Amino acid sequence: MNKLKNITIVFLCLLLIPVTAIATAAVKQRFADGPNRVFSGGPLESGELYSGIEPNWSFVNDIPTIEMQLFDPPASRVIWTVEHSGKLYVWSGYMGTTIGRMWKQWPVQADRDGRALIRINGVRYERQLERIQSGTELEGIASAITNKYPSRTTAAAIENGDVWLFEAGPVN
Repeated sequence: MNKLKNITIVFLCLLLIPVTAIATAAVKQRFADGPNRVFSGGPLESGELYSGIEPNWSFVNDIPTIEMQLFDPPASRVIWTVEHSGKLYVWSGYMGTTIGRMWKQWPVQADRDGRALIRINGVRYERQLERIQSGTELEGIASAITNKYPSRTTAAAIENGDVWLFEAGPVN
């Protein structure tokens, strides 16, 4: 009995090591300049702030991810993006599920306050996120998404709320 107790204590101590390491890394990343692949980060502070005419966003179709920070709360994350018809889009899947809604809080925050900062290749762009739930452009956007990513996003998924789609438009 005593041996089983000692084995259990050693096992729990060994389990505590990776749990503590992961928790520490997650907390530390919250204060960093941007996210990493696994954890959300702090505000996007470094990089030139873009000013000028609206960019030709087609270059984002050649890069896998971008960094995006909302202003409220000022947290950043790595996110997928696509360009369609000269406009920049970001989205969140799994929004029609309870786990998805708990896991991905940024879409609800963006719907409430769409001010965002996007960093692409070290350049920061001020954007305004506007949720799109219907329209003739949904088929083309969904097609651009599925052509770039292993996603099953459809216009119907956007319309019924399983996917929340945002245009990352210029700040007014």
